[in-house]
Amino acid sequence: MPSDVVRFLLVDDLDENLRALEALLRCDGLEIHLARSGMEALELLLRNDYALALLDVQMPGMDGFELAELMRGTERTRQVPIIFVTAAAADEGRRFRGYEAGAVDYVFKPVDPLVMKSKAKVFFEIGRQHLELARRKDELQTLAGKLGTALDRLQAHSDNSPLAIVEFDPDLRVLGWSKGAERMFGWTSGEMVGHRLTDLGWVPDVCTEDLRSQFFADAQPARGHEDVRCRRKDGASVESEWYASLLRDGAGRPLSLNVQILDVTDRRRAEETQRLLIGELNHRVKNTLATVQAIATQTLRHTRNPDHFADTFSGRIQSLASAHSLLSDSTWQGAGLADLVRDQLRHGTVDPARLSASGPEISLAPQAALRLGLVLHELATNACKYGAFSGPDGRVALTWSVDDGRLVLIWEEAGGPPVRAPSRRGFGSTLIDGSIRSDGGTAAVSYRVEGVVWRIELPLGGTKASEIETRLRADEKLRAVQAKEEPVGEIADKTYLVVEDEALVALELVSILEDAGATAIGPAGTVADALAAIETERFDAPSSTATCTAMPWTRLRRR
Repeated sequence: MPSDVVRFLLVDDLDENLRALEALLRCDGLEIHLARSGMEALELLLRNDYALALLDVQMPGMDGFELAELMRGTERTRQVPIIFVTAAAADEGRRFRGYEAGAVDYVFKPVDPLVMKSKAKVFFEIGRQHLELARRKDELQTLAGKLGTALDRLQAHSDNSPLAIVEFDPDLRVLGWSKGAERMFGWTSGEMVGHRLTDLGWVPDVCTEDLRSQFFADAQPARGHEDVRCRRKDGASVESEWYASLLRDGAGRPLSLNVQILDVTDRRRAEETQRLLIGELNHRVKNTLATVQAIATQTLRHTRNPDHFADTFSGRIQSLASAHSLLSDSTWQGAGLADLVRDQLRHGTVDPARLSASGPEISLAPQAALRLGLVLHELATNACKYGAFSGPDGRVALTWSVDDGRLVLIWEEAGGPPVRAPSRRGFGSTLIDGSIRSDGGTAAVSYRVEGVVWRIELPLGGTKASEIETRLRADEKLRAVQAKEEPVGEIADKTYLVVEDEALVALELVSILEDAGATAIGPAGTVADALAAIETERFDAPSSTATCTAMPWTRLRRR
């Protein structure tokens, strides 16, 4: 750290000369050091910095010329200005030797005080300027060090940031390409820097035009972000959000545009998945409520008194709730067939001692599990009312296996009262057949004298995301149709195709149409069944809508 004062060195072997010069030159901010010999002067020169050295030429031992030559031969003292002071007569040869030794001036005694003070003042001011420059240099070095550290930190943060940081000039040429950009998009800095954005094929043209407009906008770009679909080096797409900052010069002209890019591909996928799941949950809730309504209505249609209704309805709802609980425990990934059977035993629907159940471990898709749970409940209920479980010795054997990707389930009763085929089909049989057919399966019953045998086949597999999306789009179309609030019109004596994959809901729709005096075709539980019905059947539908017309139940009931 340089000194904050200016120093002069006065060298003379006579004290009175030193004191006179010191008194003449003394001023604020000046520190004067005195030396009475050349050796003493050299010691001071090695310890301190001086703005001026006034040397007496004639001194014992080492004279002024010799001291000056030594000063010029040393790096530390080479730049110290020297003024020779001598009492000798004017001699051009000695004067020349003085300048040759590196002196800036040669003064003869007696010294003119005004001249000496004027000359010394020049070097005093030069010394002060030198100190100020040295101080400024230290400050700049300190600032540069801090700035360098800050830049190093910024570079480290930029290199490790999840953001891609890209800088453009007004011609949309890439000026900077961070490590984050290399990781996000695959191109290295050397491949991108210096190239125009229009030549890279990295972003869509609309993004290029938007960046160009930001360069010539009057104000700083808004704090918000732009959604941009970028291209990676390997051709994959990257969904991203861009945040731009415009840098201007002192005159307000744009210098560069700095863009921070956030990869939101995973977030977009998560949002889409969330939307899909919410839609699926909404669909399931509506289906469940519609199923409960259908169970209540159809149970009421086929019961003789309120007590019978309460028992039957409660059992069916309990069966549906049990299947829901199994699916909830597995976060709606599916339910095991053995668990569905155990639920029937746990709820007391069947005496465990009189039911034998065996088969491999099978996981059912959510909708299949719900329907099969109701089917098992109906089979057990019918067996308790009319079949094997209605007598003391009856038994049921339930077996299942997998054949070519299809579940084959056999319900075989024995030991009950003699069996006769019913004269009409009841609600339980309709529910079983409709539930299985809605999943693309088949349900066949044999009324043998020794006991009823049901053979149920059901394809195994889960609901695909594409099927869920199709169903959600169908729901959206349905809401759009209902939003028009077109009058239903008279439906009596007309024929309608019922397309519904929930067996109970379909059965209820058929009942409502028939109660209103209409004819119902179906229900079709799959798209294939519906298309087949369209090709072979004739039915009524408004010409302005699709082949199958959906109508709210309440409006149908009013007719």
